[in-house]
Amino acid sequence: MKNEYAANGYFVVKGLFKADELQKVREVLLEFHASWQQKNAAFYAEKAINSAYLTGTEHLGEAGRNVLFRLIGSSRLMDIAATVLKRQPTFMNTQLFFDPVNKSQMNYWHRDPQYHLSVEEQQAALAGPDVVHFRLPLVDEPGIELVPGTHQRWDSDEELEIRLEQNGRKNHEPLSGGVTVELAAGDLLVFSANMIHRGLYGNGRLSLDILLCEPEPDLAKFVRDDCLPDREVMASLENAGAFESTIAIKKNIGGY
Repeated sequence: MKNEYAANGYFVVKGLFKADELQKVREVLLEFHASWQQKNAAFYAEKAINSAYLTGTEHLGEAGRNVLFRLIGSSRLMDIAATVLKRQPTFMNTQLFFDPVNKSQMNYWHRDPQYHLSVEEQQAALAGPDVVHFRLPLVDEPGIELVPGTHQRWDSDEELEIRLEQNGRKNHEPLSGGVTVELAAGDLLVFSANMIHRGLYGNGRLSLDILLCEPEPDLAKFVRDDCLPDREVMASLENAGAFESTIAIKKNIGGY
């Protein structure tokens, strides 16, 4: 896994979670999604393809949050995270990916940092620190399309023009280097947030993304306090290291 991630920026662990293990997680995600849709009805109807902060207190009660905390703090997930991240895995966020309501809405190539960094800063971000998605699909889905190796290299002319819609190009156009990775319920897709990628819509996708990063204040400072477990919950987890790392950083910078 480590070598595959280093070379390509992603890998898949097939069938990591069984159907009976996913059922409770699925129930919690649907509970969150129903509440989130109600409170974000216009955005959901217009263009939404994901939501975030699933472990927060706005849409889930204690029981539902604890299901997600146990999943994130499982040895199974944390052992994989430790092989990918060069330093202590640190909790950042959670996201839920779903199909857009507008069936004509096109998917789009992007690097995650492009929404808050300049082009020059995006290029510099390739040197780290790393942010990694751990994606768990709850239903069989078309998956995701990735450009292998772009977690460590800058865009080609074609990639940059399409991703940033330059010179009349559109970000939904195909890329010659794109590779499709289909996913089944229970698989785990691990991929770098820095790499060029796009989600593939269809089949009522419902995918939970757990975002982990290296222990950097500039990354951890934006984690919402209400998205973190309390000490009692952390003591019950198989591996609370990712949460402990985030809390330690936030306390050190006076943000917790």
